[in-house]
Amino acid sequence: MQEQNRADMYESDVRLAVQEYKEGLGQFEEKMPEIARKYMDFTGACFKAGALDEKVKQLIAIGISLGIQDEYCIIYHTQEALHKGATSEEILEVVGVCAAFSGGAAMSQGVTLVQECLNDFSGQQH
Repeated sequence: MQEQNRADMYESDVRLAVQEYKEGLGQFEEKMPEIARKYMDFTGACFKAGALDEKVKQLIAIGISLGIQDEYCIIYHTQEALHKGATSEEILEVVGVCAAFSGGAAMSQGVTLVQECLNDFSGQQH
């Protein structure tokens, strides 16, 4: 029972972080519409399929997010990778590769926050 309560707590934390990010981005967009639009256009272009498909780009973003310890990006890009068809195994392999380069900090985020995201977002419709 305690395991289920812990999973429910993490689920709310992860979903709350996504909501906070979207709200913050909306507020920024209201105050700085030109910068926000240009940023969104730029990132949209970066994540479009090209030589690399969108799933691979999201997996790369997870690795970078782990390396720089950006929790909002870890959550966002884990969710997006799942939406683009990534499996839990692919995402956790990214955690391992990133940990090989970034050491303990990447591993600690990978074995906690990424796994919380997988637990929370894996049941969503893709």
